[in-house]
Amino acid sequence: MSRFGTRTRVSTYTSSWFAIELNLLVDYLIVAGGGAGGGRYQGGGGGAGGILCSVDATGGGGTLLSATKAVKSTSYTIVVGAGGAGSLNQGASGSDSTFLTTAIGGGGGGGTNSNQNGLAGGSGGGGNDATEGGTPTSVGGAGTANQGFAGGNPAGSSNPAGAGGGAGEAGNTDGQGDGGDGIATTITGSSVSYGGGGGGGTRTSGSKAGGTGGGGSSGTAPSGSGSAGTANTGGGGGGSSGTTSSSGGNGGSGIVVLRYLTDAGTITIGAGLTSSTTTSGSYTIVSFTAGSGIVSWA
Repeated sequence: MSRFGTRTRVSTYTSSWFAIELNLLVDYLIVAGGGAGGGRYQGGGGGAGGILCSVDATGGGGTLLSATKAVKSTSYTIVVGAGGAGSLNQGASGSDSTFLTTAIGGGGGGGTNSNQNGLAGGSGGGGNDATEGGTPTSVGGAGTANQGFAGGNPAGSSNPAGAGGGAGEAGNTDGQGDGGDGIATTITGSSVSYGGGGGGGTRTSGSKAGGTGGGGSSGTAPSGSGSAGTANTGGGGGGSSGTTSSSGGNGGSGIVVLRYLTDAGTITIGAGLTSSTTTSGSYTIVSFTAGSGIVSWA
């Protein structure tokens, strides 16, 4: 009886030991590419890329996510989404970013001279205003639940076009045409903001600011092209202001950041990914800024 009990205790201990050794907790930040601003007359601002995060805050006002449990010697795919391309027409939406789950690319801003709606995305693009002082019919695109907010509507009567939604608030929240603000996280060891929406294009003078977290400002009236969202923030591009030759700004590329205890494991990064590795206290932090590929831990 005594020998049987001993065997049972050893088996339980060994099973628990393997469970601890084969798994590690990984905090993550996943930011999709931002949408481009709309082109030509008063282009809508591009929506920010959707954000999923397990440190400090996540996008869309959602509940903070939990760290994921990674299994050693198992391959995980990472994709870093590109920002959408700006043009004289509708802004292109950004591309998705992935690590175990997917952040949705930001919606492009409405463009051309036909009152285009902003596109839905992680955060929605702003609506275009081509009425030359009339009443616009376009609307901002919807955001994705727990990732980002909607783009803003244009106001007409020579007011700015709709701004791109941000990860932290909707477009136009801080004023007509002002890009929605993003969120801040300390996953890299210091506070950095991501996911700002692009500013909406103006008609008569000045420009409108992008949201905090890399949102591009609109072009300066009467003939300016929108500014690009900041690379690796998922910021939306700014809408154009003024003429048929003004383009919307490109959306900013996304990023994937992983953080884990240094003594818990060693990461292997496959071909196709651009990354950098730092440490902060007891953590190793790996930032993936472009590409797609496989990672694993040992």
